[in-house]
Amino acid sequence: MPDITTRCLVLSNTHADPDWKPNLSSISADVVLHCDDLTEESKISEFRSSIELLKTINAPLKLVIAGNHNFSLDAPLFKRKIAEAATPLEPDLIKKEFGDYDEARGLFADADATEAGIAFLDEGQHTFALDNGALLTVYASPYTPSPHSEMGFQYKRGEAHDFSVSKDVDVVMTHGPPRGILDMTDSKQRSGCEHLFAAVARARPQMHCFGHIHEGWGAKLVAWRGTEATDSPSHFTNVDNACSTTLETLSSLKRGKWDTPEVVAEKEKLQAHRDRGYCSASTTSRSHQPPGHTAQQTTLFVNAAIQDLEEGSQLPWLVDLQLPQATEDEKQENG
Repeated sequence: MPDITTRCLVLSNTHADPDWKPNLSSISADVVLHCDDLTEESKISEFRSSIELLKTINAPLKLVIAGNHNFSLDAPLFKRKIAEAATPLEPDLIKKEFGDYDEARGLFADADATEAGIAFLDEGQHTFALDNGALLTVYASPYTPSPHSEMGFQYKRGEAHDFSVSKDVDVVMTHGPPRGILDMTDSKQRSGCEHLFAAVARARPQMHCFGHIHEGWGAKLVAWRGTEATDSPSHFTNVDNACSTTLETLSSLKRGKWDTPEVVAEKEKLQAHRDRGYCSASTTSRSHQPPGHTAQQTTLFVNAAIQDLEEGSQLPWLVDLQLPQATEDEKQENG
């Protein structure tokens, strides 16, 4: 059976920002992938606001994961933060601002959210039979490394986290980036996770989408070296940079102090992106044959962090995937 072209709207780090006025009304997608930080302070009102935003998007399925700013979804951490507060916190005030311990998670299971196609994903592998007839397999994880691991879904940098990504996964959907790809901070430090990179390098999915590092926004089509990952995969040893393509980054769109007139003209395409409300990419051809090489597989990496820390907002991504058709049994099992 031929593959089905499936349109995915990818976004992250919306933070329930009241100043973000998304131009999403004209976008139609088969599935939305929100790589989280739906909130800024994990308040129950912010979750409600973000769910209302998701409901307005024209897509039958909207997949959501948690992130470090959603600490009230990380129940053990949330309880610990309250217990360890320097000044005892009033239970009524906590409930007013953050809800009961499971209230934020429960919002995603409410009838109005599920009827709008919103589904909250815990860490692990999930399969969906889409309305367009395709079968989508996603690996989801909210976990990110941090020096202190004081926010939600974090582990201490340097410690291992088990990202169990299988080779039959179509999309890896995480909050944080992999080490070495679209993870550079303003201080020129790589902030991605080496364990996550290794897991993705071994699985080689069609797409890996994430956010977390706002200044890392962009997309890169990565060509892998060889037919299998090395024993200890890294972005130095497993990525064929000569055959990889950076589609967009902030530096390729924003005007710089020393830009020549030619560069300025090229960057005017940003306005065209803004007018339509998104940037676009595709994994239509997963394999290509560089001169003098055998065919090699590719993965599209997308950092879809919406919130611009300096200028307001960045753009979501509309990505075309090629997915297998779901059988009747798969439709019954995963519908």
